[in-house]
Amino acid sequence: MALAVLSYASQAETASPSTLKLGKELFNENCEVCHQADAIGSPGVAPSLTNQELLSITTDKFFEATIRDGRGDTGMPPFAHLGRKKVRAIVAFLRFHAEQPNRANEVDAQPDAHGDPRLGKQWYDYICSTCHGVSGDGYEAGGTGTAIGLPGFLNKVSDGFIRETIKKGRSNTRMLPFQGPAGLANLSDQEIDDIIVYLRGLGKK
Repeated sequence: MALAVLSYASQAETASPSTLKLGKELFNENCEVCHQADAIGSPGVAPSLTNQELLSITTDKFFEATIRDGRGDTGMPPFAHLGRKKVRAIVAFLRFHAEQPNRANEVDAQPDAHGDPRLGKQWYDYICSTCHGVSGDGYEAGGTGTAIGLPGFLNKVSDGFIRETIKKGRSNTRMLPFQGPAGLANLSDQEIDDIIVYLRGLGKK
C-alpha cells in the first residue's frame, strides 16, 4: 500500500520529456476547449486544473479517476477510452505546473469531519450557494463554482481535501479562503466540518 501511494506521489515528478509532450498534446486535443490553455479554467464553464492550491492537495490518483470517469450530471465526460497511459500523461502535464510541495497524502490522512449538518446547511446557504448552487449542482445550476454536492465529486475526495479548500481557497479564482484574517469569512474548524458533513449528505441524495 505504501509503495502504491509513493508511486502516485512521484509519478509526475519523474515524467520524461516525451510523456510531458504527449500529455500537453492530449490536453490540447481533449481538454483545452473547456479548461482553456494551460488548464487555467473558465468561470462557469470548467475549473482551473493548474491552480497551485489544487495541485498541492490533489493526488495523481484523483486526477486520473476524474479524467477516466468524468463527472456525472456535469459537462465533464469520461475519457476512459484514452487508456491508462494517455490519462497518466495528461496528469503529468498538469503536475508539471506545480510550484508548491505536494501535501496530498498528508491532507487525505486528516480525520473525517464530524458536525451538525443543520448548521452546515446554514453556512452553506449563506456563503457557498451563490457560486455552487443551492444543491451544490455548480455550473449546471447557473453558478460560477463547481458541482461540489454531486457524487462524482464527493466520492473521490477526502474530508481533508474539502477542509483545506474551504480554509485556503484557490488563488486566482473566485474561490476565496474562508478562514483567517484574510478570509471572506473567518470560519472556525468546527463550522467548516459542519459544512463538510452537510455536503456529504447532499452526495447521498
